[in-house]
Amino acid sequence: MRAFAGVDIGTQGTKAALFDESGTVLASAFRRSALHQPAPGTVEEDPERQVATVCQTLRACVEQAPAAGAGVVGLGITGQMAGVLGVGADGQSLTHYDSWLDTRCSPYIQLMEETAGERILSRTGGPVSFNHGPKILWWRQERPKIFRHIRAFVQPGGYAAMRLCGLSAADAFIDKTYLHFSGFADNPAGRWDTGLCRTFRLDAALLPRIVNSSDIVGELQEPQARRCGLRAGVPVVAGCGDSAAAFLACGATQPGICVDVAGTASVFASVAASFRPDSALKILSCGQAATPGLWHPYAYINGGGLNLEWFREVLNGNSRPAVARIRLEELDRRAAKLRPTEDLPMFVPHLSGRVSPAWPGLRGAWINLDRTHRAPHLWRAMLEGVALEYAIYKQALQALHPRWHPTELRVKGGGVRSAFWNQIKADVLETKVVQVARTAGATAGAALLAANGVGMIRDLDAGARQWLSTGKVTRPNRRTAPYHTARLSRYKSLLAAMHALS
Repeated sequence: MRAFAGVDIGTQGTKAALFDESGTVLASAFRRSALHQPAPGTVEEDPERQVATVCQTLRACVEQAPAAGAGVVGLGITGQMAGVLGVGADGQSLTHYDSWLDTRCSPYIQLMEETAGERILSRTGGPVSFNHGPKILWWRQERPKIFRHIRAFVQPGGYAAMRLCGLSAADAFIDKTYLHFSGFADNPAGRWDTGLCRTFRLDAALLPRIVNSSDIVGELQEPQARRCGLRAGVPVVAGCGDSAAAFLACGATQPGICVDVAGTASVFASVAASFRPDSALKILSCGQAATPGLWHPYAYINGGGLNLEWFREVLNGNSRPAVARIRLEELDRRAAKLRPTEDLPMFVPHLSGRVSPAWPGLRGAWINLDRTHRAPHLWRAMLEGVALEYAIYKQALQALHPRWHPTELRVKGGGVRSAFWNQIKADVLETKVVQVARTAGATAGAALLAANGVGMIRDLDAGARQWLSTGKVTRPNRRTAPYHTARLSRYKSLLAAMHALS
């Protein structure tokens, strides 16, 4: 048996899985992360613990499926994208992992934005935020004694691969899918931007070499192989960022395919054939896809799915989860019976501020309420609010790529089970919605890259389509198009008015 291992170092924890050549999951394991929050705004993780969880989850997979473990011929590791950690000359961590949730670098976000914000967006494809650039500047200014010994800044997925392969700082790497978070990259060229480095007096030698996602970066060394339960010498590929890996697992490998991550956040992403930064509207970020030559324009609602859980808590208080689930299904059923009319409430889903574009002062709201409205009306408005926000993202994408058109929206995450929500999205976006029925998420994307890197899958597009399993297809109701066009216009006016007051 030949098998491929994929690992995802996520915010909530580390997941590993073993896959056969058809993409079937043979074993999987999970270890929860340990976020350290010693002060307001501080969110850290121990990089060595992250590496340990990679080994623990891989070993647990091998124990579940010994034959598959013995047949592993390639390993890919993906992980959180916007945080950083510093390594010394020997390749071992000198700092904690500075999480993407950590906000201590806020003053350096302002510095980079005021100094070269437009240039950074146009070169990297992503705005200055709580990502690599400001975090590196924070370490230089706030922890100079440690900074003097740092030889490279990397991300958790890359660091775990370095440790498993025994790589030094001279071999530190970052794959291209992370570059829009870097603050210092010429993303289309796949290289570091010397001008941006000079602007912020950053020694470019601290930035790791840039590689492709399927490039083999090393082999499992004997001590770490024993920890993982795998044989020494297994090739390890660079892997990619967790979002890019999840998009790959959804088969987003051709222009026009869109992905809806209907999870804690509500993420809308697509595939485009060229790099075009959203310098005018600042709604979309644009990162390289794991599939060579393609790009992922994307935007998201912070806590879009979490809003539904919040509403459940408002309605049910401390009800048992089973009772709450029935309640949400009942809300779906009752809301689906409502006739779409202009007197229905509207909902702004930005309870945590709007991030695409960055309007942090904006907050959530219902409008157009009257005393006839009940929980199903509010529920419908919440589902529609996400779809209307996605429609704005779609329009921004079409403004950048006039010849681009969506072919389908592939939905994954907890929201995939709501047939009513899928219908709303199909109607608002005027695009068919396809359920992703079988995917192990980012771990599948990482394993696909491993299979590609060792030559077992020659083409990522074909491999992703082979591994993908889809479910129900929801087609748009064209008769509702005038209604949703009017709703979108009203929603956009509402956002503008609220932004002016925020």
